[in-house]
Amino acid sequence: MAKIDLTSNEWTDLVFANKNKEYGAYQLRRGTGSRNFWAIIIMGIAAAVLFGGFALIKTIQDSSSKVSGEATMSTIDQSTEEEEVEVEKEEEIIYEQPKEEVEQVASSEKFTEPVIKKDDQVREDNTLRQQEDLSQSETAIGALDVKGNNEDAEVLQIKEEVKKEEPKVEEKPKEEENKIFEFVEQQASFPGGPGAMNQWLAQNIRYPAAAQENNIQGRVTVQFVVELNGSISNVVVVRGVDPNLDKEAVRVVKSMPKWTPGMQNGRPVRSKFTLPVNFKLQN
Repeated sequence: MAKIDLTSNEWTDLVFANKNKEYGAYQLRRGTGSRNFWAIIIMGIAAAVLFGGFALIKTIQDSSSKVSGEATMSTIDQSTEEEEVEVEKEEEIIYEQPKEEVEQVASSEKFTEPVIKKDDQVREDNTLRQQEDLSQSETAIGALDVKGNNEDAEVLQIKEEVKKEEPKVEEKPKEEENKIFEFVEQQASFPGGPGAMNQWLAQNIRYPAAAQENNIQGRVTVQFVVELNGSISNVVVVRGVDPNLDKEAVRVVKSMPKWTPGMQNGRPVRSKFTLPVNFKLQN
């Protein structure tokens, strides 16, 4: 293959040999070499500028990273030094335990009250001192032998602690337990209710023969007390009809089974109950 020089115009003359060179195409081909030359130059310059730009940017980034790293290391070193300085400056705090206040008392000599005892029961520290010795002594007389720490202070006294009595639990007085209530919050009741009571009375009343012979009948009103345990006591007739009927009414009420006691303030109490007992003959 023949070597082609893009910047030479020889190939143009070869192409347009024996041809009309006045035609515009010849002139256009004659300028191709110079245009190729300048194109190569411009491309080389552009490539150089582009390469140089990349190289410059990389250099700037490397230098920035280096400076930032040095600044960070410098900051770390500086903060570490500051911490070390603060540790070195920390002062040791010593806490002193507050001293207990010492009671100021004056010196005193013990005074022993005279008590008659046997010699073997008397301790040496309780021996009665002579009155002359006490009167000649400049030391104050007290309840104990004390070597004081301030003669202007008071003599040490024996402190007696008064034992606090525990509050007594008020017991329910017997009078309240024995109290019989006329009215209660919950009335005493026969086991099973009024219907069961009427049936029980009808089955257990024994009509007196004398009252039957004399055709005596009527309603006997009986009053009694229902105790705490439900038993019946204090049965009395408050309105009678005939002694025989009255007696039978008392008997049958006393023979009743235990009731449910009345309730007051949530507890069982003794309560009164009034009950009419009917006596009626069958024709």
